Amino acid sequence: MVTLPATGPAPAASSRRFWPALGALAALLASVIVLGHDGRRVAQLLVLALPLLAWLSWPVRSAGMHRLRQAAVTLWVLAFALDGVVRAYLLDTYQSAPDGALVLGAAANTNPRESAEYLSMHWRTALLWLLAVLAAVACAWRLAARGRRGPSARLSRWAAAGLAAVLLLSGVAYASKPWRRLHPVLFWSGWQSQLDTLRAGWADQQRVRDAALARARAAAPVIAREGPSTVVLVITDSINRDNLGLYGYRRATTPRLQAQQRQLGEQLTVLRNAWSVDASTLPALRNLFAFGEPDRADPQHLLAMARAAGYKTWWMSNHDDVAIEQQHARLADVVDIVNRTPGRASASLDSELLDCVQEALEDPAERKLIIVHLLGAHPHYTLRFPPGQNPFDDEVDAVESDMAKSGRSAWVRRFRQEYDAALLYHDFVVGEMLQLTRTVGRTDGYRAWMYLSDHGQEVGHGSDRAGHSPSTESGYRIPALVWRNQPPPAEAAPPAEAALRPFRADWAAWTLADLLALRWNGLRTERDVLAAGYRWEAPTLPMAVRSFTD
Repeated sequence: MVTLPATGPAPAASSRRFWPALGALAALLASVIVLGHDGRRVAQLLVLALPLLAWLSWPVRSAGMHRLRQAAVTLWVLAFALDGVVRAYLLDTYQSAPDGALVLGAAANTNPRESAEYLSMHWRTALLWLLAVLAAVACAWRLAARGRRGPSARLSRWAAAGLAAVLLLSGVAYASKPWRRLHPVLFWSGWQSQLDTLRAGWADQQRVRDAALARARAAAPVIAREGPSTVVLVITDSINRDNLGLYGYRRATTPRLQAQQRQLGEQLTVLRNAWSVDASTLPALRNLFAFGEPDRADPQHLLAMARAAGYKTWWMSNHDDVAIEQQHARLADVVDIVNRTPGRASASLDSELLDCVQEALEDPAERKLIIVHLLGAHPHYTLRFPPGQNPFDDEVDAVESDMAKSGRSAWVRRFRQEYDAALLYHDFVVGEMLQLTRTVGRTDGYRAWMYLSDHGQEVGHGSDRAGHSPSTESGYRIPALVWRNQPPPAEAAPPAEAALRPFRADWAAWTLADLLALRWNGLRTERDVLAAGYRWEAPTLPMAVRSFTD
């Protein structure tokens, strides 16, 4: 007689190996779920994860079925691990859930090239999270291999009852839509649908623009100033005022603007306490151009109001950004986008816009509003200045020494050097735009120029990281400057007083309405930082601010 070898481990040995493995796998799933969830959602996700764990409890005979189950359980854990890791990263970096407006807006407004550029800057963090996921998958593969094998009859009555209860509980969870949609596969499928819907909404903006122009014409704004008028608005990206020599920074990042400040005196007002209320570009611009009231039933748009009053309007940009172009730029009479390389982190330098600004200033129109949108210091910082023009990486200066004493890592100190070099080049571009506004085109009439950043940037000030930062003050501390070629009117505040007032970027359109001399029923001069009757209201930010007037 020939005795066939056993096809699997002995039942007792299999059972002894199974229960610890099942417990370890459940603990592994709980760990990756806790990364991205808290409270009752942890329990809900654990219940949704039960079916594949229950399958491990069911004895299988076939070696092929055993391998299939092992692979399925491993993929199951991978889905939960990726979900937990992505959520943990977004929470740690941006204090946002994946379906929050900040993340959805950024994801809908990106492309493969920009994503690759983002990863090239944050690859260290991404690598650590990837290693964590791979470790979880490797553990899951080993543990799933210990699923029960053998005839189904060996499943005891109590085990069968427990398995039935688990499956019933999971069935109830999957029948509940609020629970079911938390499952990683369903959640991220729905997330992709949200992105598609958001992009489609951006692509269909003509109707929205027509409505904005109709509302502006219905408001019937008028220009309360005789003669020619030219106003230039320069909006930049990711500039933290704490890194500008103009604001007291110890590196010489703004020599041209400081020279013009000395030359122009009270004509150039440096708003010392300027703040954004948003830490990313899209909501910041939405707030700015809607006079800080984008959620009103009938919001006005600054560009539409200027056109309705009789200004010829320009939008020139170094951003290749479909959302901004559709929501704002296409409201202008003239649109000139010099950067046609996908991705806001492209290598197009802001100086490419200088000729466009000069051309617009030379236009014979009597009343002009010229909006310039710069890349500023948007990461990557090394792409914001010409190669070889970083004077801050030559030696260890006081800024570098202080960062080292504060425990900032070498890579954050290097990013600070690159950031400051970008600001030095940015100073050249902005200073040149102010000079052009003062000297090019018609010499008669009124001229004004305003400059501000959409949001700030963290470069080792409040934490050991570099980039957008909705959780630290650096994400909101911005520069803001105003120049006028004529003395302020009698109803305006003295320039020295205005310079020390706290200023909100989402109220900037009220100040621009003053520079444009727009008047209409609904004008709120108390939100114009240059007006004598200015009344400050502190914005609500996601973290406490020591003082808005420091």
